[in-house]
Amino acid sequence: MAASAKNPPDLSAPPAPARRPRASAKGEQTRARLITAARTLLAGGMSERFTTRNVAALCGVSHGMCHYHFQDRTDLVLAVIADIRPEWIHPLEEAVAGPGSFAERAERVVKLLSRPEGAELSHLHSALHWHALNDARVRESLEAEYRRWRGCFVALFRVLADERGGDGDVDPRLLGEAVAAAVDGLAAVESLGAEVDPEPVLRTLIRTLAAGT
Repeated sequence: MAASAKNPPDLSAPPAPARRPRASAKGEQTRARLITAARTLLAGGMSERFTTRNVAALCGVSHGMCHYHFQDRTDLVLAVIADIRPEWIHPLEEAVAGPGSFAERAERVVKLLSRPEGAELSHLHSALHWHALNDARVRESLEAEYRRWRGCFVALFRVLADERGGDGDVDPRLLGEAVAAAVDGLAAVESLGAEVDPEPVLRTLIRTLAAGT
């Protein structure tokens, strides 16, 4: 509705102040540094020393500043879980979602999973599993990440089902979960130093499952 002649808008009034950003650039940098410090402690096998106070000290900020960004150490662990997602889940999602046939996508997945996992990421996964055993919030978050990771293999076999016209013999969930379990097993074997070449094993497994349907 237009303003009445009796009460014209005050054009001389200063504009309303813009909303303050949710967090300043400096605040985001501090938060990122705290997450990096948390990763360092966790990857260093120092779960017993993993406290907000020790993370703050390693980061070079006050303990109060750490609690400004993270309520407790569980919040820090959850932030680390989210922080490593681009390093192990996103590449797998991209390999499956990229163009090509089932065979082409499967080969990208095999190549990706055959790369050696970095020591830091491997140690982080071990530490996160330890925290998940002792913290329900961490367990719930980590379970969600692994569901998303396993979902990549289900999506891969869904491509195969589509290529075969929705053939009922192809159960994407069952086949995808089977490959995900095998990948987990190979990772466990490799972590113990066993000399297993995962590339031919994974390639044979996926091709065999695809042919068997």
